[in-house]
Amino acid sequence: MSDNNQPSPPRPGPLQFLLSNKLESAMWLSRVFTVYCSIMFILPVLGPYAAANFYQRALLANALTSALRLHQRLPRFQLSRAFLAQALQEDSCHYLLYSLILVNSYPITMSIFPVFLFSLLHATTYTKKVLDSMGPSSLMFIRNLLDKLSANQQNILKFIACNEIFLMPATVFMLFSGQGSLLLPFIYYRFLSLRYTSRRNPYCRTLFTELRVLLEHFIMKPACPTIFRRMCLSSIAFVSRMAPTGV
Repeated sequence: MSDNNQPSPPRPGPLQFLLSNKLESAMWLSRVFTVYCSIMFILPVLGPYAAANFYQRALLANALTSALRLHQRLPRFQLSRAFLAQALQEDSCHYLLYSLILVNSYPITMSIFPVFLFSLLHATTYTKKVLDSMGPSSLMFIRNLLDKLSANQQNILKFIACNEIFLMPATVFMLFSGQGSLLLPFIYYRFLSLRYTSRRNPYCRTLFTELRVLLEHFIMKPACPTIFRRMCLSSIAFVSRMAPTGV
């Protein structure tokens, strides 16, 4: 007897799909929670005190996601310089450090955007898989939003890199305004150096170059005051000396 009339195996539901991919599901849930907490901080509908709590929760959730992703990317832990060097090459390690650096600092919106947008982007692909487990045509309005998000991924990554860069002078301003610690700019500079040398995400390095070209084009115009041109050239030279070598 032919097998053509036999019913196809039932599609696994979303719960079965999540349980069959525990580590990926845990990272997806923590990213969704990061997105939720970030939105509650950016839009402080529950008041400033609650917003500060959501700020910390978003960074801690992102730290958890980064730690899980780092565990997934690295071999078994070893107490050695080689293992540490390998870990520092991973973007997940960068954002684990980022979260730990800023979790107890004065909450500013600029610092939450990279965490929020990275979590949103990384959750997109897995969210589509969860929707597929519910049916190929389920929740089409969410699918359309996810498709638009994926289509703008490059612009979002550039915006994240811009936040990473301009948060450096923001940490210095926080220090002089009494809202940051003395160590914060130095530790954040280390994070920014890691982002500049990232092999998987070149947007920070690319944006540094684009900003330099744009500024040099502006200050070389005859209408630019000489004193401002000199200040900008000195700043460009200083930032260039601070850039990591061997990239």
